[in-house]
Formats: sequence, C-alpha cells, structure tokens
Amino acid sequence: MSDTGKILLVIGGGAAGLFCAVNAARLDPSLKVIVAEKSGKLLSKVRVSGGGRCNLTHACPSIGDMAQHYPRGAHFVKKTFHQFFVTDTIEWFESRDVPLKTEEDGRMFPLANTSQAVIDCLMREVNTYRVEMRMNREVKEVKLLKEERTPEIGKDAKTAPMPGTGDAVATATKKFAITFNNGERLEADFVCIACGGYPKSSMFDWLRALGHTIEEPVPSLFTFNMPGHSLNALMGVSVPEAQIRITGSKAVTDKPSNDIQPHNMLSGSKLREKGPVLVTHWGLSGPAILRLSAWGARELAACGYEFDITINWIPAYNEQSAAKELQRLRFELASQKVVGKNPFGLPSRLWEWLASQAGIGDSLRWADLPAASQNKLVRNLCVQPFSVKGKTTFKEEFVTAGGVKLSEVDPNTMQSRKLPGLFFAGEIVDVDGITGGYNFQHAWTSGFIAAKTIAGGAIVAP
Repeated sequence: MSDTGKILLVIGGGAAGLFCAVNAARLDPSLKVIVAEKSGKLLSKVRVSGGGRCNLTHACPSIGDMAQHYPRGAHFVKKTFHQFFVTDTIEWFESRDVPLKTEEDGRMFPLANTSQAVIDCLMREVNTYRVEMRMNREVKEVKLLKEERTPEIGKDAKTAPMPGTGDAVATATKKFAITFNNGERLEADFVCIACGGYPKSSMFDWLRALGHTIEEPVPSLFTFNMPGHSLNALMGVSVPEAQIRITGSKAVTDKPSNDIQPHNMLSGSKLREKGPVLVTHWGLSGPAILRLSAWGARELAACGYEFDITINWIPAYNEQSAAKELQRLRFELASQKVVGKNPFGLPSRLWEWLASQAGIGDSLRWADLPAASQNKLVRNLCVQPFSVKGKTTFKEEFVTAGGVKLSEVDPNTMQSRKLPGLFFAGEIVDVDGITGGYNFQHAWTSGFIAAKTIAGGAIVAP
C-alpha cells in the first residue's frame, strides 16, 4: 500500500460493506480502507441466511426479470445490474474458490452448503488487501470537514475526468470527519455507508443531518401472527404450494405513510402470493408469506398488522372445480372414510384439520358426506379465511423497507447526489427484495459499484 493518504471509511461490516471494502482495496492498492462495525460481529446476516447456508443470489438470466422481485427500487436496480449482475456475482465467488449451486426454485448457495464458505472467502480478501477492521464502532456523526473551491471533475476543460466515471465523482476536494460512540474521531476522503436498514425513523437522523431525505422505514419479510388459532396446533406442517390473498384490514394507524391512504386500504387488494407455506406455533410463515409481507410492507404497516387473508390450500383448483372433484370422490370412494383418504396430496394432519373444521367426523364415509359439510370443505380448501393480528420478525434476518431516497443516489456510481465523496451500499437505501437471494444481490451490486467508483473506475475483471 502506498502512502498517498487517501482513506475510505466503510460504515458497516455486513455483505455490502465488506464487498465494497475488499473490492475498493483491490482496485486501488494505494487506498487505505477501514471498515467500522458497530457490533462485535461481521457478516451476521450472511451467517444465518438460508438456514445457515447463505442464499447469496438468485439464478435469473434477465435483468428485467430480476428487477421484478424488488417491491421497492425495481427501476433503480435495473440500472445498477447493468454494472454487476448475477453472472458477475457467480464469477466473483467461483474465481475465489467458492463454487455455487442452484436449487430447483432458483436460489443459489455455496456448493459447500454452508455460509462459512462465503464468510471465509470475504475474510481472505480482507486479509489479502489489508482492509483494517474497527469493531464496536457505532457512528454518531459524519460531517464535511472542508471543501476547497476547485472545479468538479469533468466540469472543467483543464481537468480530465476519472477513467470510466465522467463527471460523477468530485471527491478530490472533499474530506469528512467521522465521530464514533466511544469519542474516537476519524478523517476520510471517501465514506461509504453500508450499515443496513434501521427499524426506527429517528435512527436515520445522522443521515438527515447530511442533507438526505429518508423514506420512512417499515419492516419487510415478516411472518403472520394468528394468536390462539386452532391451526397453530399443526406447527411444523408445510404445504409445498398454497395461494394467500389479503382481503381486508381490521384496523388502521393514526399516521399513515405519505403514499398510503388509510380508508379501506386493503379492500379489493391485489396483494397475493403463491408458494410454500409453513404453519408455526404463532401463525404462518414460509416463502409465500414472506414474499407477501414484502410486497405489502407499507400497506400492512399502515393497518397496524391487523388484516384478513384467505388461503387456497390447493391452488390448482377453484371452488367450482374442487366441488366437482369432491362430488366425483363421493362415488369413487363411497365406502371409504373422508378423513382417512386424502385426495389432494395435502399433509395428513392438515387434511384432518380441514375436515374437522367442516364438521366431518373421523368415521364419516364419503357416501354419507352431507352437502353442507361438503360445501364447507370446499370453502376451507379454496378460500379459507383467517384474521392476522400482528407479525414476527427475526432480528438477524430483519429487512427494512425505506431508507435513503433513491432520487438522491446516482445508480451509476452509488454516490450521493448531494454530497460528492459520500456513497451508499446495501439496505441503507430504499431498495428491498423478496426472499430468495435478491437482497444479497443488491448488496454485492451496490457495494461493487461504490468500490469501482471510489477506486477511479479502474477496469479490472471482477
């Protein structure tokens, strides 16, 4: 490392932060790179993602298709993915001895089937490029230290733009002062904020002080609570494919977000998802539920997380076709018990529960099935209603909708449009994806773009 004195401070030791740090140090060996992490752990979400296997991206061949999986920031990532996409992520990790595999649903994991492979890879890069780690350093303030009156790069005929960046970066005249919770103070030429999302609006105040607008944070990727419901006794039951639809709200908040009107906000809602559903001891979880929570993050927050849903446990059928199928079964299975014969491939415990909810006893034969019970069973199978009262989020995998307003960030550089030299990566900006590796892809992409820009746009293979 040379002694040019240029310093990059990366705030946050997660996926986006470390990816920015190691790539910036690699692309510009003269740059001193420091990572400040507020806790005593690095890469916490990487460690727990995908059940400890790290779902680090999603196999998607098209940028347009990939962007459709981001409830917020789809247009933004369409632009960023042109610089660093899924194929680049695969190449980056595989060229560093982390081969990947693709599962049937498109999720991609290390072939080693453990997140430790990703962590070890990133930490090797940290050591190779001498990235300095400062743990237990929570940033309290970032402020502009000085600004000399010299032209912006690319704005003056006498000043050539940095290679590959045009007029995007004007950092040579900027210096920042960063103050930590322990009173320590650091000066840097570049700052990349990659500290993840915050659950409370007030926690963004230090970014507002830099002149940035914050889209109000609300939770994304959460499970649905149904306290006291008899379905919860089936905890552990998983249905490979069900369709969940949000049908209405029970309550609204006194302070709806700017873009949501509270009155009848979920009446006629188009929020629905199809996929695996897991019954838990508190309600419903699984990929379909998590995806639905992401798409409805703001609406569900505005109604206080009290809303109604219906579930079609057999989405290949509607009420009409299911009724016809049950009528056929009355004749074909006439002498057999309804509870004992599960014709739709549902988990046996769930089938028995659905039958009991329709008033069907254990000994009732198909031939003796009353029309009223048959109709009730059809509704339970195709449009069973539930009332959700609350949500559950998981601390380590918490994802936030909201953050730095995207119009204030240049997607070509991940640099602040308000303060040159200030960059963002990861969840701190108002981008969030559904479950399946999409949030990690945004982390790798935004971290790499910030690193490349800070390093002067050097053309180096990923």
